[in-house]
Amino acid sequence: MERVLGQRYELQEFVGGGGMADVYKAKDLLLDRTVAVKILHESFRNDEEFIGKFHFEAKSAAKLSHPNIVGIYDVGIDGNDHYIVMEYVRGDTLKSHIKEGQSLSIKKALDVAREIADGLAHAHANNIVHCDIKPHNILMTDAGHAKVADFGIARAVTESTMTYSGNVVGSVHYFSPEQAKGSFITPKSDVYSLGVVLYEMLTGKLPFTGETPVSIAMKHLQETPPPLRQYNYAIPPVVEAAVMKALAKDPAQRPTAAEFSADLAQAEQMIDSNVEDVFATKIISADEANEIATASRRADERKTPTKTSSVGKKIFIAGLFAVLIAGFCVGLLFFGNFWSQEEVAVPDVVGKQMSLARQILEDEHLRVNVAETYDANIPAGQVVSQSPDPGSKVKLRRLITITVSKGGENLEMPELNGLTRADAEAKIKKMGLKLGAVYEKYSDEEAGTVVGQDPRPSMKIVKGETVDITVSKGKKEEKKQKVTVPNLTGGTLQAAKGSIVNRKLSVGTVTKKGSNQAEGTVISQSPSAGSEIEEGSEIDLVVAEPMPKTDVSPENSNTRENDSAKAAAPKAKTEGDAAPPQLDDGGSKSL
Repeated sequence: MERVLGQRYELQEFVGGGGMADVYKAKDLLLDRTVAVKILHESFRNDEEFIGKFHFEAKSAAKLSHPNIVGIYDVGIDGNDHYIVMEYVRGDTLKSHIKEGQSLSIKKALDVAREIADGLAHAHANNIVHCDIKPHNILMTDAGHAKVADFGIARAVTESTMTYSGNVVGSVHYFSPEQAKGSFITPKSDVYSLGVVLYEMLTGKLPFTGETPVSIAMKHLQETPPPLRQYNYAIPPVVEAAVMKALAKDPAQRPTAAEFSADLAQAEQMIDSNVEDVFATKIISADEANEIATASRRADERKTPTKTSSVGKKIFIAGLFAVLIAGFCVGLLFFGNFWSQEEVAVPDVVGKQMSLARQILEDEHLRVNVAETYDANIPAGQVVSQSPDPGSKVKLRRLITITVSKGGENLEMPELNGLTRADAEAKIKKMGLKLGAVYEKYSDEEAGTVVGQDPRPSMKIVKGETVDITVSKGKKEEKKQKVTVPNLTGGTLQAAKGSIVNRKLSVGTVTKKGSNQAEGTVISQSPSAGSEIEEGSEIDLVVAEPMPKTDVSPENSNTRENDSAKAAAPKAKTEGDAAPPQLDDGGSKSL
């Protein structure tokens, strides 16, 4: 392989490829250093919009300088190839470190996540959002440190068309809810994706899986991830709380990248300093005592009843009752603290994840009772209220009840189209939903009828969610514009028709009339020129045609004169008729 890009970057070996680009190890001939070169696939060569965004975003990302971000050195074009030159990292992707169904150590996972968060915090401070945080885009150095890669490419893909096809499908497991529904992306979107990555590092599993990309995206929008401790009970509650906070559906409930890094650092400190005393006094509960007694009784029943065993059984039962009584007495002293007046202020745990709230209260030597409630405004797993109130002074081992949100109650969106606005509002209220925006538009439906809704019918929603509706304003009465009638007389019929059509009018009746003007000339119009009429109105035209021909030649003239004379002469006298009297020139009669 002896190809040189831009007369500077000598390609040495193919490293790997993906849906967007092929990666090569290369040598920078100018600076004499090893670099990584990504060459975009041919399918993007003709996509001018994507190429433009790619170059812009890559140049923006090149300004970043952080130990946990893969540095971008250059971006360019060589012939038809668009390429990006990056820092060469010796190592592999984080995805290769997370094997199917297996997790990293808690400390290692927290260290890696904290380094990623630090890199993202630097990028966000420079107004750059990655948009595609996933283990595949995290490179691990030989020393075990994390570096975030593909800032320019990921951002360009998101700014172009985001689809559930090609390379984007592989990222749907790490999408934030706002990415899944195509909403505006913010730095908090990267934090959510990092929360998914940390979830996978700690449990070896993804929080959401499904048969199709769309089904997975819907889970990001609607479902709560299974608790981490369900897969790995060794995960401290404080770590689980930090992850669940990053996975909040509402971006406003998530920490920033910098805050998430601080949360993880604090969790590591708590883990390092929290050494459990395995010899600490433990109280046997009534259920445990019953379990012990049942197991003992079954064991005795299997033995042959002898006098010795009977005596042993009596001794065992007496001893068991002694243990129970002692446990009960210690419990009274320990939990009720009847003989001590020592008090403690109840910590404020409202708004915290249940596991973290429990740990905070137990650290103050208080007992915890958990109640649950549906609350669409509070993320699932977060404490809604507590009793006694925060700051109250109580004795040690006092029972504190915390009420934890279960999120919104799952519902199926009803069909509202066709209902009147009043009926739709009543149905929304009855289901525990909230009426949001009410839009209006013209339609063929009767005014006041619902013709649109969001969410759509049959969609899975939660109780308390907001529903927008669109109401019909009835049919729109089109108001026609007024047009001034042009003067069409004196022109040709063809020109008149063109002028009429250009003014959004119609040609009405065309009548021909004999005229001395040239044939086809418009000699009159109705309405008259200068009149104001509505668009589409008709204009009637009268067009000139030749006058009837009159023959005035001498021959015809004599013929007409003879005909006239004949018509004026008296009829010839026939035989038997009496001749009329004749007048002479003097006017006298002649016989």
